[in-house]
Amino acid sequence: MKKLLNLITVFLFFLGFGQIDNIADNESITFRIHYGFINAGNATLITQKTNYKGVPHLYVKGTGQTTGAVKAFFKVDDLYESFINIETGLPSFYVRNVKEGGYRQHYETAFNHDNNTLILTDKKTPANGSKVIKSVKGIQDMLSCFYYLRSRNQSELKEGTIINMNVWIDDEMFPFQLKVVGTENLKTKFGTINCLKIIPSVKSGRVFKEKEGVTMWVSNDANHIPMLLKAELAVGSLKASIDEFKNIKYPLKFSK
Repeated sequence: MKKLLNLITVFLFFLGFGQIDNIADNESITFRIHYGFINAGNATLITQKTNYKGVPHLYVKGTGQTTGAVKAFFKVDDLYESFINIETGLPSFYVRNVKEGGYRQHYETAFNHDNNTLILTDKKTPANGSKVIKSVKGIQDMLSCFYYLRSRNQSELKEGTIINMNVWIDDEMFPFQLKVVGTENLKTKFGTINCLKIIPSVKSGRVFKEKEGVTMWVSNDANHIPMLLKAELAVGSLKASIDEFKNIKYPLKFSK
């Protein structure tokens, strides 16, 4: 279940390499997560423009919780924080503090993009101290990757476009690939909106039924906001849909 939640977070939180200029201060987006017919939980992203070590950054706070009946037998209370350099779109500092059932983890990661290294600190077990790890150029964290897709120009996102990225999760790096397969009018609780249909490549096995068992729809405009995610799991299916949004920089064009 923990690995599944990690993957869900990656696909909901996609961003990127390049100047961030389409995100408003105090933007808030909430997603509702369903497992089959069950309302399983929600995830929220909130942004704030700030300075980190004297440099303009976008601070992003992501939270995720299980709700209702699911919370009774599997409680999730996750906190993610990222400071993203507005000029480069790359993360400078990242926090992952999660409580998922009996699982606990609390990592802090400081990125040095000049020499492609990072410093990982295990806050849950201070005795483990900190360690320097070799990374790769353009590495993202689980929040900054959300803005990877959103910061792309509309001309860069078209049918056939393939985006590759490396994402830092827990204490290791994972490669991901996203392919834009076309556009589609998507029905939401707010109305119908034209979206880009994107398929992330994932490793099949214990979590997903097949390599491309995940599909994501993002608004086909300058916002590039994820509207819906569907995943066919090894057991059952999962859906995450947009439930609430505030302070979006560009108006979302819904039709009834």
